[in-house]
Amino acid sequence: MKKENFGLYIGIAAASLIVIIFLATGLWKIFLPEENEETRTRIITPLEANTFLTTELTGLFAWEENLNTKIPLEDGEVVIAVLNRESETGGAEEQFVIYRSIYDAASPVYITFLSFDERARTYRRMWNEPTAAVRAETTTLYSQDLIGDRNLCIIVTGMNANNEHTMTIFRRSINQNPNQPFKKIAELQIAGSIIIQETGRTLAYQQGVARGQSFNIAAYGQDRTSANILDQIEIIYSFNPVRELYEQTSVSRIPGSQIEQRRLRELLSGAPGVFEDFINDLWYFVTPQGTIDTSQYLYFNPAGREVIFFGDGTQQVFRWQTSSPTRYGLYIRSQNISISTLLRFIDIELESLDRIKIRVIEDIRIRITVPTSPWDGSYRRAGAANFRETVSQISPSINAVYDSSWGRIQFNSSGEYTINSGGNIRRGRYVFYRVDDNDLLELRPEETEENRLVYKTETAVGVMILSRVRVGTTGIQNLLEPPITLTPVN
Repeated sequence: MKKENFGLYIGIAAASLIVIIFLATGLWKIFLPEENEETRTRIITPLEANTFLTTELTGLFAWEENLNTKIPLEDGEVVIAVLNRESETGGAEEQFVIYRSIYDAASPVYITFLSFDERARTYRRMWNEPTAAVRAETTTLYSQDLIGDRNLCIIVTGMNANNEHTMTIFRRSINQNPNQPFKKIAELQIAGSIIIQETGRTLAYQQGVARGQSFNIAAYGQDRTSANILDQIEIIYSFNPVRELYEQTSVSRIPGSQIEQRRLRELLSGAPGVFEDFINDLWYFVTPQGTIDTSQYLYFNPAGREVIFFGDGTQQVFRWQTSSPTRYGLYIRSQNISISTLLRFIDIELESLDRIKIRVIEDIRIRITVPTSPWDGSYRRAGAANFRETVSQISPSINAVYDSSWGRIQFNSSGEYTINSGGNIRRGRYVFYRVDDNDLLELRPEETEENRLVYKTETAVGVMILSRVRVGTTGIQNLLEPPITLTPVN
């Protein structure tokens, strides 16, 4: 009996040990279902906070972050973005990389394809091709089914040396040529904007039993036959399945607003800071019906180098990284202050002296779909009508020193502040502005950048009283925290 019990104990101990090893080594993961293609398809961008610097050779961004290319690129080739996706044959993961040479400032952005070689049992560069983009900081890389046959096209957008918008599109070759696995089906360059005209596709396409309709591409440029600078032409490109190329199919004229041409030429001259100063304001969304939607707006702050998006009760703040003048306005590259891998490229076009048109390209590490951005559309300057809520800057920066319960706080005219509390120095940026006739102060501490503190300011007997508030679509909400009194230091 004792022998039987002893054997039972040994069996239980052995089984327990096997279970522990099974859990600890992660072998249980092999029984989980694999991720679908949408989840695995992702775009990796080389922007982490404070990890880039400018090279003297080309003015490109050089990133310290490892972009995890399957194999190293050649010396002097700087990676801009990487797109990973599952192989169409179900094998090892494929990789698309856009890069450029640091030795030639005028060289185009290139794309290369890295695929797994079954014979050599390693990854190899299978194909390289230049794109129309030149300015690395403006480029985006993503994939989308443009043709409707569920074969994803590779799309590279960006700007060239003439500040024209470009779009280069590649599609896998049907002849399966190993030396040319992808074919260029479109390469557009225009001093305006380029958009993909997405249309709804049938339920049969969604269920995988039928092809979908091909998307057209629209390019907008100057109407050179008109004296009005804002008059444009719309060029439509459609996919020709016989030639496997996008070809021009129609041209139409779009009349622009009649604005005093001298003022218009000043705004669109491309001179540094001119258009930035023009958009320095709050802009409300204009619905397709032509009405103002005060629940969605953009605030451009060139001096503070930020763009604020507000919609659906949520405020998103983006660092204004770079901007480039275009034929009709400005192209801004921005980065979310909280999610450093989320970029937004903002294409701004002038419609009138109180109205602009916005197109936003989202660029994030994990891209599942490429829908039309909810921020696309027309916006009207807040000061152009009598709105219930108006925002404007009021002496956005001052040069003054105060004593307070925080310590001694000094506001500099540069928009920076310091708080000295017993030798402990805290720094950040600040801005004064007005909402609904209320004077507000916003502090952005340096050490916790995402923590933005907003205070209502009131003046009484020579002192400034700060009351903590929250600003939202319903107005200003008092957070009922003890007020802070700032006493001027003479």
